[in-house]
Amino acid sequence: MQAALDIANAGFEVVLVEREPSIGGHMAQLSETFPTLDCSQCILTPRTVEVGQHPNIHLLMLSEVIGVEPIPPDCGPAGAGARGSESAVRTDRGGSESAVRTDRRGSESGGFRVRILRHPRYVIEEKCTACGDCAKACPVIVPNEFDRGLAARRAIYMPHPQAVPAVYRLDSDACMGLFPLACGKCAEACQAQAIDYDMPPEIIEMDVGAIVVATGYELYQDEAVQAYTYMSHPNVMDGLEFERLLSASGPTGGKIIRPSDRKVPKEVVFIQCAGSRNPEHGVSYCSKICCMYTAKHAILYKHRVPDGQVYVFYIDIRAGGKGYEEFVTRAMEEDDTVYIRGRVSKVFPTDGKVMVWGVDTLTGSKVEIAADLVVVAAAIVPSEGSRRVAQLLGVSVDEFGFYTPVDAEMTPIESGIPGVFLAGACMGPQDIPETVAQASGAAAKVLVLFGAAREREKDKELGVASNA
Repeated sequence: MQAALDIANAGFEVVLVEREPSIGGHMAQLSETFPTLDCSQCILTPRTVEVGQHPNIHLLMLSEVIGVEPIPPDCGPAGAGARGSESAVRTDRGGSESAVRTDRRGSESGGFRVRILRHPRYVIEEKCTACGDCAKACPVIVPNEFDRGLAARRAIYMPHPQAVPAVYRLDSDACMGLFPLACGKCAEACQAQAIDYDMPPEIIEMDVGAIVVATGYELYQDEAVQAYTYMSHPNVMDGLEFERLLSASGPTGGKIIRPSDRKVPKEVVFIQCAGSRNPEHGVSYCSKICCMYTAKHAILYKHRVPDGQVYVFYIDIRAGGKGYEEFVTRAMEEDDTVYIRGRVSKVFPTDGKVMVWGVDTLTGSKVEIAADLVVVAAAIVPSEGSRRVAQLLGVSVDEFGFYTPVDAEMTPIESGIPGVFLAGACMGPQDIPETVAQASGAAAKVLVLFGAAREREKDKELGVASNA
């Protein structure tokens, strides 16, 4: 989003292609941000609204790039359908991509011809008033992905109250049936007549001048976290699920309760490096942000449950950022969080509790905690579909699937493909300030590219005029 805003504010058109129904990515799921504990939605919502209302930004939701071809530098707009040159910005989680429509002369490489598959929303965006009558009439209830399965939604839904665009979406996989139509209650309830069961998929082709890739991240959910009974016990959750419990707009309204019995947990264990720094059963790299968001979780938990106790199992604390070390110290000293240096060996349910066995490597003693709730800090991994996008663009990836810049030290956001730039967690685990800075850096690279192309075009025009 930041890259799109920077480019759009410079006067170029941006087409933001997003695989999800709304923009904002994982940040929209957060309660507060570290180390300031600012409200995440208070920071994000003005940005998403600005993106949604910006005259130079065009949103393509539920869309994905399926083809990219380079255009020779000296070729003009190809075919009658070419609308001038556009550039592409990929943003947010899960392989979302986007395109930035710019001047045809905007790329030294000549730009790219991009093919985008837009999946049907089955709701006409221009007609939807976000009244919610369709969802009230829908009889189908399924787990809500935005709330990480901690709450339910209808088959026709809006991801969250602050979603941009504020348009409902009909989930064809959850619906009772569209072909043939098995229900139709949402259309009957919609006074705006915005429901279109016959809406087809759409292939969109556009010429673009540059591409910014920001496909985001997901959380590791394989062997190393499943060993802690994650995904098999309701009272063992990952960091994003705990964020939804903390969030005032979450399924519990910000109250910390156990999913199994909706009681307030009095003893909570956080397990760091769940999958990270574990080459045998997970990934070998550090996920970078886990130490900080675990400290944040500990502080926010104590704000809501003052008589509760937090335990954190860690390998070592990595708090490399301005105010980060002080933030972790605050969790330890002001909120009495007990940090235990060592790995957890076993997690299992017993007598209504979740037993956590570990070892304190500083004292050499065994540790056994009967916890009410366990939160695993799962490793950060590339989003689904990011390798496919890399193959389309010809961008290199490392052994884990993260994109690799041509020179990590001197050109950390350049992909090595002229006109293709990188930003955010698609290159590895990063916090919010790093991601925003890289997005603005990528936007600056795009604008330099377009500015240089315009100057060359002016020189050509002056040359033609002098010859005449």
